[in-house]
Amino acid sequence: MLLSGWRLKALIASMVGAAASYLLVALVSGWHDVIHAVVRVGAPGIAAMLLMSSLNYLLRFARWQSYLRAMAHKLPWRAHLRIYLSGFALTTTPGKAGEALRSVFLKRYGVEYHDSLAALLSERLSDLVAVLLIALAGLSLYPRFRVVVILCLAAIVFGLIVLARGIGLSWLEQQGDRLGPRLGRTSTHLATLLRRAQRCHGARLVVASAVLGVLAWGAEALAFAWVTHWLGIDVSARYAVFVYAVSMLAGAVSVLPGGLGGAEATMVALLLIQKAPFSDAVAATLLIRISTLWFAVGLGLVALLAQQRQGGGA
Repeated sequence: MLLSGWRLKALIASMVGAAASYLLVALVSGWHDVIHAVVRVGAPGIAAMLLMSSLNYLLRFARWQSYLRAMAHKLPWRAHLRIYLSGFALTTTPGKAGEALRSVFLKRYGVEYHDSLAALLSERLSDLVAVLLIALAGLSLYPRFRVVVILCLAAIVFGLIVLARGIGLSWLEQQGDRLGPRLGRTSTHLATLLRRAQRCHGARLVVASAVLGVLAWGAEALAFAWVTHWLGIDVSARYAVFVYAVSMLAGAVSVLPGGLGGAEATMVALLLIQKAPFSDAVAATLLIRISTLWFAVGLGLVALLAQQRQGGGA
């Protein structure tokens, strides 16, 4: 079974750690107030958030399929969706590295490890670009930060051009013979991975991926804006979307499992800056994280167990 060993321990540790942290924060902020805030959102609100999260996953799956098609792989969509979702079971590993589990399942369909890992690398880069674009749109609200916005956009375009054109790859490939057996193999594998990733970064595919990424992460950010509105937190929808995007970036930069801790702390802090009540800021944060991150982990576990019953975990 693939859900065993370090993977199972990492999943259990992240769940226990998150539950303990969420409980502690709720107690500190006044758990009666937090529960009251959750009740105010109600089942219809929670259902709406889960719907937006589901839209996020489907849009990202469409983008993932486009990456594999660019590398000449076409899989039955039902099996492919199950494999894609199964990676979410290990979203809470550091840097989401556990999502590389998909590569094991995809190998049975003739997808080489270099190809599936190149798709994963491209997905991570596209997510970063999408969340940055959403955050920069909010940052543009403040005139003093517009130079930062322009510089960040320029850096994104430059990085994508470097990857698409394979700048520096020939040099990296040449280092294989000079670095010794171990480092040489690492250099060669990295160069091969980046060569495959080039196929995912043609001009049209980059634009399409960016659009899908912005729509996907924008859906969850919009759900967070709804939560702040339902709780009566006095912030604009645009600011709430900005808060969500920046929090996701903070979680990614922290390299903690699933961004745990970093994303939540940033979200609460940015709401408190706007004079939101502490209990409401905590409730909004817990609700959106449970309906996005932990909903994904739950779906991933269901998909992973289904995949293993199909014989994909042997």
